[in-house]
Amino acid sequence: MTTPIPVTHLLYLHGFRSSPLSTKARKIAAWIAAAHPDLVWRCPQLDASPRAAFDAMLHTTRGWPPERMAVIGSSLGGYYATALAERTGCRAVLLNPAVEPARDLATQVGPTTAWHSGEPFEFRPEYVEELRALAVGDITRPERYFAIVAKGDEVLSWQEMARRYAGASIKLLESSDHALSDFDDHWPDVQRFLGLA
Repeated sequence: MTTPIPVTHLLYLHGFRSSPLSTKARKIAAWIAAAHPDLVWRCPQLDASPRAAFDAMLHTTRGWPPERMAVIGSSLGGYYATALAERTGCRAVLLNPAVEPARDLATQVGPTTAWHSGEPFEFRPEYVEELRALAVGDITRPERYFAIVAKGDEVLSWQEMARRYAGASIKLLESSDHALSDFDDHWPDVQRFLGLA
């Protein structure tokens, strides 16, 4: 097995109602600061509008070398990460990725709050169509993808995730949960995929 080229640029995309204050985002940020302080690392607060969020991702990564960049996406962030990887050709790590968020989040239209701050925001009806517009077909070059999928996910269907990323490298967990509370156990595999081990 060939050793992957180490990434030099890394983008983290959080899930619906989440933020850069999520446990996984903070753990990755701390690890990068300690082990790879020269790595270009971005973990933005994503706009509630999928179109605005994706435009910001494209702006953030403009000029990043596709062969040396990667994106990590959790839940809804995994859906965005797939769209970004297909657009740019970069590698993607998917943590319990949303597969059909336009379908699943249609029930969330209306006022809601962010998990970590309690800040109110509105998930508007047009955002469902914006999610649909970001959909991509079958993934190309599955070797660019590494998905961690938990059978214990209480929010999303692990079978749907596994089917979506068939052909890619998938770490299928027999239990765990949507948040991947045992993320520390799987981080070494992510590091290896990114060439940072």
